[in-house]
Amino acid sequence: MPIEITLPHNWRPRSYQQRLWNFLELGGKRGLAVCHRRWGKDDLALHWTAVAAHQRVASYWHMLPEYEQARKAIWTAVNPHTGLRRIDEAFPPEIRASTNEQGMFIRFRNGSTWQVVGSDNYNSLVGAPPAGLVVSEWALADPTAWAYLSPILAENDGWALFLYTSRGKNHGYNLYRSAIQRPEWHVERQTVEDTGVFSRASLEEAKADLIALYGDDDGEAVFDQEYFCSFDAAVIGSYYGRLIAQLDKDKRITSVPHDPSLPVYTGWDLGIDDSTAVWFVQLAGREVRVIDYLEARNRALTDIARDVMAKRYAYVEHYLPHDVDTREMTSAKTRKQTLEELKLAPIRAGSRLPVQDGINAVRNMLPKCVFDEQKCAKGLDALRQYRTEWDTKAKTPRKNPLHDWSSHGADAFRELAVQLFDVKERLNERQFLSSGAYDPFAIDQPDYRREIEREEMRRQETSGLEWTPY
Repeated sequence: MPIEITLPHNWRPRSYQQRLWNFLELGGKRGLAVCHRRWGKDDLALHWTAVAAHQRVASYWHMLPEYEQARKAIWTAVNPHTGLRRIDEAFPPEIRASTNEQGMFIRFRNGSTWQVVGSDNYNSLVGAPPAGLVVSEWALADPTAWAYLSPILAENDGWALFLYTSRGKNHGYNLYRSAIQRPEWHVERQTVEDTGVFSRASLEEAKADLIALYGDDDGEAVFDQEYFCSFDAAVIGSYYGRLIAQLDKDKRITSVPHDPSLPVYTGWDLGIDDSTAVWFVQLAGREVRVIDYLEARNRALTDIARDVMAKRYAYVEHYLPHDVDTREMTSAKTRKQTLEELKLAPIRAGSRLPVQDGINAVRNMLPKCVFDEQKCAKGLDALRQYRTEWDTKAKTPRKNPLHDWSSHGADAFRELAVQLFDVKERLNERQFLSSGAYDPFAIDQPDYRREIEREEMRRQETSGLEWTPY
């Protein structure tokens, strides 16, 4: 005998969720909610997807920052009030044709499909593109995912729902600022004062717990982020967040036009199966002008090199990681040789300096930087978000950085900082600089460039010295 199932199944929106739910029910295509902890973000998203999948036969995705994280956060997550998996509450077995536990994929009886994906693997998926997309924890996700998927959803007349807690002034903040100005978007920002979910006593207890875990400053910052949706709080564990916030405060994130009279240095991170990142800087006195940033995913290194050369800057050196000397699988050439054949030269391969020393080099260099706000926007997001994992048992940061989408831009900038320090050291050692008649950054003086190409001095193996470029 057929069983009648009503969707949403045994669930109804809470009062403070009702406006967003109504927007979706009335056919809204773009929704964004910056909400506090335990707002019920994923519950609303799962139940809405169940409804949408039975209104229109199509594919639907639930995206988290990382694919492996998604299994714990969504697929196996249990509602503590009912003891049931959240996906079983939203998608009862009676409406399913099949369930693939390994692939985190559900096919419904009406032909629609739903699956859990990560922003770190979105473009490796095969099959029908989504007509509905939930982006959970957008502030921690790879922003390239939306750049890739938004035209697909527009073509499919699909909807997208962004649900997250603030994580500093990164791409989550930027999308919030942009969406709030666009009438086709429904935007919410709800703190605990808006919803009344927590009592004053429970908030004070939560704050005390966070301070005990992270310390006074960081604990209060986490509390402001998680419960009051503050974009101003620094990302916990961020290596450079406070330094970049100070640059922003000092108006050193602004318009920085390319100066044709100065040469350009580049710093690279090479991605084979993921993103390659490139920073572009000019040195003017003691100032490091960061004029541009490029990031490309799953593209041939030669194509990226052509993009760099197409910018037509007057390059003086390109700084690449040590694995640029690795031979390609398909040829006897190293990556360095391949790039040099494209006239990307001179290339200096990096040292195997410990990561923490390179991080310190970046910290020394950042106060001397000025960034172009528009051209470097994604790179700045990566630097803000680059962080260590937190060891909740030891109550201390872990030793190594978290590897996620932000690593590419951060690693490229670290390469730049380490090698620019070496530039300063080499220039100081040139005897002909003592007369003051020679301009080391004048691109029309070939002597300097020949000296740079000829000298492959040993890298500075310490980061304890103050970084002071010319």
